Amino acid sequence: MAFTTLISADELRATPDAVVLDCGFDLADPGAGDRAYAAGHLPGARYAHLERELSAAKGDGRRGRHPLPDRAAFAATVGGWGIVPETQVVVYDAQGGPYAARAWWLLKWLGHGKVAVLDGGPAAWLAAGGELATASAPAETLPPYPASAEPAMATIAAESLLAAIGHLRIVDARGGERFRGEVEPIDPVGGHIPGATNRFFKDNLQADGRFKPAPALRAEFERWATPADHIVLQCGSGVTACHNLLAMAHAGFDGMRLYPGSWSEWCQDASRPVARG
Repeated sequence: MAFTTLISADELRATPDAVVLDCGFDLADPGAGDRAYAAGHLPGARYAHLERELSAAKGDGRRGRHPLPDRAAFAATVGGWGIVPETQVVVYDAQGGPYAARAWWLLKWLGHGKVAVLDGGPAAWLAAGGELATASAPAETLPPYPASAEPAMATIAAESLLAAIGHLRIVDARGGERFRGEVEPIDPVGGHIPGATNRFFKDNLQADGRFKPAPALRAEFERWATPADHIVLQCGSGVTACHNLLAMAHAGFDGMRLYPGSWSEWCQDASRPVARG
């Protein structure tokens, strides 16, 4: 059985050949994920760092804080994790899934179908009787992953999004206070893209940290009354937006687009409009 959106801890325990990636991260402390991985991770898991493996260098910041990696470079990284097209990949983090969702999206973008986020993260794994390990997984020497000829996940550039304001539903995954522009702890300008809808990524989760059931998620997204291919997901830097995209995919939607640069790219150009409130 292939898992393509979410996988439970029990299902993972019954899938011993899966390649597991620990994607834990802290935007305020980029070394925190390395330390947490060293302190304890799912047995056999490799560590995927948001800024080393799951993003390109941000350069001057005009492409946002976490630009998409070059596809060829990412294919080499994925091969180094021991992943081939037949591999079931499971990704997780301890922060509710946003960094795991970024890895999930990138692997889909590369053309890998069998990838799922561990629902509930390491807490669910421990609750199901799993254990943590401290030994690092050995390095692999596989060739680069054979990526699809074209990206298998859709994106939209800032210029195209600007031209389409009013014709697309733009969904911002940041917290409400950042969306409204009341606070902005990371980017130089506060606010949001005009016309955007706020859907905080944690609204996809239940109190126990697992995703809401697919029917409940579907009912919430259907309230937008917008075809999936007219929905653009964004956030601060293209990371937590993937959580909304994953939730929509788990609920049965397809065709949504990611704006990778998100607010951190949008606000770098003073000619682009900004809304607040």
